[in-house]
Order: sequence, then structure tokens, then C-alpha cells
Amino acid sequence: MTFTHHAPVPAPQVRELPTRDVALLLLKHLGSGNGRALQLNSIVGSTAARAYEGEPDVDELLDKLADAWSWLESRALLARDRGQQEAFRRVSREGMELAKDPSGPARFEASERLSGSLHPALEGPVRTNFHLGEYELASFAAMKAVEVAVREASGLDNSLVGVPLMRAAFQPHKNGKAGGPLADAEAEGGEQEAASALFAGAMGAYKNPSSHRTVKFDDPVEAAEIIQFADLLLRQVERARQRAQNPGAGA
Repeated sequence: MTFTHHAPVPAPQVRELPTRDVALLLLKHLGSGNGRALQLNSIVGSTAARAYEGEPDVDELLDKLADAWSWLESRALLARDRGQQEAFRRVSREGMELAKDPSGPARFEASERLSGSLHPALEGPVRTNFHLGEYELASFAAMKAVEVAVREASGLDNSLVGVPLMRAAFQPHKNGKAGGPLADAEAEGGEQEAASALFAGAMGAYKNPSSHRTVKFDDPVEAAEIIQFADLLLRQVERARQRAQNPGAGA
């Protein structure tokens, strides 16, 4: 087997990694220079073809590298180089930032997770703070939005906050006694307990990061997951509100 270090992405990684990961490695290579006047046929058809010469699967390697190039274009990490002919590309501004930042792949992965729509309560400051890299603030604000939504939907007093609020709002119905205003009276008792524990646990673990360090808030992927968790909880609160307003209509 012959292999040269001039390959845009080493052959073993092209074989083993998914297209996205190959693309991010290719982006790092493309951004190592000025990131301009880049051409697919030159990078893949010439440079890579020579680098992979002697590999048993050259055509497959080149196809996967071309797929990675297309993936970068689809995410606007490669863009038209307006100073060149149509076939030429440049690494976009966002792409160059990603290529130069050691934590770039993690930030990109996190942004991809939040690329879709979120509950309206999370679309303002939460998303903005996340994109500014304020992960702790974004995570806290996401869970604060859940707390506010539960209080508004349940009608409970403002003196209740955090875990006590969740326990009161989702207190299970037991032994003929009415439970919390957002508890599902039609659900099995264990399910009601689980809902109460889910919301209370979210508050206890994520709303007060200065006291609970089980999550590294400097990790953008974990912050994105907390925001997604808050999104799920907020949608459950909406269903609980509708159930409380229309008790005969079911969940």
C-alpha cells in the first residue's frame, strides 16, 4: 500500500468515517491555506488521486471525498469564489472559523442539533445565547422557560420555584385524592410519578448549574441536549395545559 501525507484526508479515515466527519476533516485541509480558488477536480481528481495511488479502492475513496465536498457546499461551508470562474469555490467565513477552531467540530455538531425549530419560549434569548457560546446561560434560560411555563399552566403561586413547583404541579392522583393541576389523572400511577420525577429532576440537575456540576456547560453538545430536553418538556407542558382545560377530551 502506498500513502502520502499530502492526501486531503488520509485513506483509512475516508473509508471508516461517515460523510460528515470526512467533510469536516476535508474542511480543515481546505482552510489550512487562504481557502480560495478551490476546485473539486483539482482537489479530488488530481491531488487526492495521486495521494491514494496504489490503494485497492481508489475510486471509492475519491467518490467519498467528492461526497464530502458536496456536504460542505450544502452547509454553506464552501461557497462560490466570486473572483474566479464558476467551478471555483472558497471556504466560507463560517467554514474558515470552523476550520481554524480546535473545538469547531463540537460547536458545529451542537448547532446541527438545534438547526430545527424550537418551542417559541426557546427561540429568543436561549438560541441567541447558545450561538454566542454562552452555554451555561443558554442552558439555565432553557430550564427557566420550563419553570415559567409550568407555573403559568398550573396557576400555582409564585412562591413555588424549581423542584417544589414541579412536585406540586405534577403531584400524582392517589387514593381518590386530586393530584397536581398538570398531573394526568387518566395515567397509571407509576406514569404520574415518573412525570413528576422527570420535571423535578430537570430543575434539580440543570436549572442551577452553580450547585449541580453533573453537566459540563463548556461543552456545546451537552448544552444543545439540555435545550432539546427543555423543548421536550415545554411540549409536554402544552399537552398538560390542554388536558387540564379539557378534562373530558383525553391527552
